[in-house]
Amino acid sequence: MATMNISLPDDLKAYVDRRVAGRYSTSSEFVRELIRKDHDLHRLRELILEGAASPLEGPIDEAFFNGLHGLAARHARK
Repeated sequence: MATMNISLPDDLKAYVDRRVAGRYSTSSEFVRELIRKDHDLHRLRELILEGAASPLEGPIDEAFFNGLHGLAARHARK
């Protein structure tokens, strides 16, 4: 695993310390979770833009939306 040092102003360091207390083992664990969430959000945006740019195929009906729901559920489990 690689190491990265991050400098924070005192107020942000205090915020991280409060967030870590009782919920995370270390501040590194907290930061890793934030980065993972940001990564997931970035990937979701990419998928939405990719979908918006693709042509529609077939009717937009209940089956279409059920299919979207299933696709979203499968991606959420990854």
